[in-house]
Amino acid sequence: MQYRLLADVVVAIHALYVGFVVFGLLAILAGRALGWRWIRNPYFRISHLAAIGFVCFESTLGIDCPLTTLENALRLGAGQSGYAGDFIGYWLDRLIFYDLPPRVFTIIYLAFGLLVVLTIWLVPIRIASSESSPTDR
Repeated sequence: MQYRLLADVVVAIHALYVGFVVFGLLAILAGRALGWRWIRNPYFRISHLAAIGFVCFESTLGIDCPLTTLENALRLGAGQSGYAGDFIGYWLDRLIFYDLPPRVFTIIYLAFGLLVVLTIWLVPIRIASSESSPTDR
């Protein structure tokens, strides 16, 4: 039972990670159109770029996602069956009932990563300068 609960926690963390990457990009694009200043925050933008960069890196090298590996190990420890492949591939397969080769997901990850990199140019990160600091006035 403890393994199953831990596996569910790992899945929730995994879903949050994917949500941060996907909805982060959507927020950046919407924020550009709507004039949201927070989307230019360097901590948010660098974290977002690092998150998709890690996915692209592991996918390009053919490394299984550590969260998927951990979840599978916990599910097996709980007496459940794990699943093969990567997290997004598994859930996309469940949604559309179509099995795609791993390289298709690698291409998707890399294209998404490229979009995130392009947002750095389209929506530049703003780093506060000391000249605009209220304490310097």
